[in-house]
Amino acid sequence: MRVFGLVGLLLALVIVGLLAKKQFATIAAPVLPAPKAVTDAQAPAADTAPANARERSQQVQQQYKQAIDAAMQTPRKMLDDN
Repeated sequence: MRVFGLVGLLLALVIVGLLAKKQFATIAAPVLPAPKAVTDAQAPAADTAPANARERSQQVQQQYKQAIDAAMQTPRKMLDDN
């Protein structure tokens, strides 16, 4: 009887370990949301495209900052306490 208890305990431990490994694998590689579509007014002209990766990175960071600032400026709906 002790053997069956030990085998059951080990089987449960293996199952929990596999589930934890699977869960941590999904946490390790989060999926980032895609940036909002750039309108024609915001899109850079073809001749003003960034020359290197550093400039492109700074441009993307600036676009995210502008999007976050715009989102923070929109007022939230307040619930009526009445």
